[in-house]
Amino acid sequence: MMEPGLYHILFVSAALFFIGIFGFFTRRNLITMLMSIELVLNSVCLNFIAFNKYLWPNKLDGVFFTVFIIAIAAAEAAVAIAIIINLYRSHNSIDVSTAEEMKF
Repeated sequence: MMEPGLYHILFVSAALFFIGIFGFFTRRNLITMLMSIELVLNSVCLNFIAFNKYLWPNKLDGVFFTVFIIAIAAAEAAVAIAIIINLYRSHNSIDVSTAEEMKF
């Protein structure tokens, strides 16, 4: 079985990135926007791993950056879900248009 090359992995990563960007800009639900941000972060992690494997196979820099991004994404998701739950309790909706009152 043939192993996927760098271009194949970068194509999948670019597809994940643009799906995440499209989902972030077109959705009004805060949960789907959070999932879109996670897709973008996963595409970045995939890029780090791919470039680490094909350009510097003896180093683990890409793996360390990926572990750091995963830790930051977990903290970001926990804070975002707490904000979403608080918004739902106060407004009974998680639509972005109801979050305008949180600006002030």
